[in-house]
Amino acid sequence: MRRAAFGRLGRLDEAGPSVLRSRTGRWYGVLTFTIVVAISYVDRVNISVLITDNAFLDRFGLAGDRVAQGALMTIFLLGYGLAAFALTPVYETLLGVRRGLVVSVATWAVLTFVSPWIGSLFLLLAVRCLLGAAEGPLFSLKTMYVKDRFAEAELGRPNAVSSMGVSLGTAVGMPLITLLIVHSDWTTSFHALGALNALLGIPLVLLFIRPATAGDRGSGRNRAQERDADRRPEDGPIPSDRRPRGSRILLSTLVRALRTPRLGWILLIEIATLAFLWGTASWLPSYLLQERHFSAAETGWLAALPFTVSLGSGLLGGLFIDRVPQRYLPLVLVVGSVGAGACATLAVAATSATVSATALILAGGFWGLQGPAIPTLVQRNAPAGSVGSAYGVVNGVGNLVSAFMPTLMGTAIATDSGHGFAAGLSLLVVTQLITLVSAVVLLLRHRGPYAGPGRPLPSTGPAVRSAGQPTSTAG
Repeated sequence: MRRAAFGRLGRLDEAGPSVLRSRTGRWYGVLTFTIVVAISYVDRVNISVLITDNAFLDRFGLAGDRVAQGALMTIFLLGYGLAAFALTPVYETLLGVRRGLVVSVATWAVLTFVSPWIGSLFLLLAVRCLLGAAEGPLFSLKTMYVKDRFAEAELGRPNAVSSMGVSLGTAVGMPLITLLIVHSDWTTSFHALGALNALLGIPLVLLFIRPATAGDRGSGRNRAQERDADRRPEDGPIPSDRRPRGSRILLSTLVRALRTPRLGWILLIEIATLAFLWGTASWLPSYLLQERHFSAAETGWLAALPFTVSLGSGLLGGLFIDRVPQRYLPLVLVVGSVGAGACATLAVAATSATVSATALILAGGFWGLQGPAIPTLVQRNAPAGSVGSAYGVVNGVGNLVSAFMPTLMGTAIATDSGHGFAAGLSLLVVTQLITLVSAVVLLLRHRGPYAGPGRPLPSTGPAVRSAGQPTSTAG
């Protein structure tokens, strides 16, 4: 019975996206991505908790050095951003989702497990950079999977559910790592995460992310026809060779991704959203413990609550996206950025530790509301056959720029022992102002999906025919 069930899942993938859109098997893959993303984020917050542990700080000479502590996250994100930008076209055109995930998760397991045996800060930074590079293509693979298996009007919910792994991993990771440190030591956290990747992440990928066909990897006739249909007049005639290989297809995929409409504004939103995430994840435990004087046990669960709340708000954002006309999609970013910015401002200004912690929890909820909007914007705007690479550009550059947020906050915190944390948290407010401005611009400049000469509209219903033709749908 079980073998037959898995066999049906395999045939669904082989049948292509049109069949998968009508079957529930695609949701097994979505839930697998949720868990894999959660595991990756437990690993990311590991360092955020460890910089509150004196034994870890003494081991690598980090005690009292806020800038170096922030650099542990920054160097990870630099590797992550470079890999997301450079490796995603390789994954999209050559490996595919399943094999790419197996390679990535196996690498995470090895690098995490060996981290406690590293003998110097320099080597630790090098391993953190390599670990970031191994995790870089993850969200692009997730975006590719959802785009290939769900219709245009259904993208919000699978994006929201799979992105819940960010909040779930961060929410679970904070108290889990704290518990491991309190009842064992800092080395246990690395070994536990390595085992989690190997014993849970890899089996889930092998069971529920089914192998894609050649066409799904971008080299088959169907995907080639999609690329041809999306060509612009200035691209010249369609090549006679519809199966370009090697560097040609990699370069073609990347160039097409860079032509995504409204890419610059989407990129600004991604940078601001990730900067808020990395700033909060890196410094929230230290802020609660050292500035607001909560106990270690209280810090563990309080630091997890903003991301726990964002689980529900992220799902709410996905439901909203699927129920409104596409032109109003940026509204969820407007509401989320205004709410998160206002709450972060209150957290900085409050004299009461309880009020400050509550405001940060609410800020996390408003931040989570924005999560599903970014991959949905990419999926609805990127040219066919380059969705993964387009999101790789957005996620890669976004992480490269936001990688400096933990170090910038660390520098601000170190400037004044009396008001340093307030200066650091004020940078979170700036990120939400950037999101607000970019979202308003997207609302005002909406021209419809795939706008531009020679670019077909996606098939969202009988009322939509082709670019440049009138439709009966509003918005």
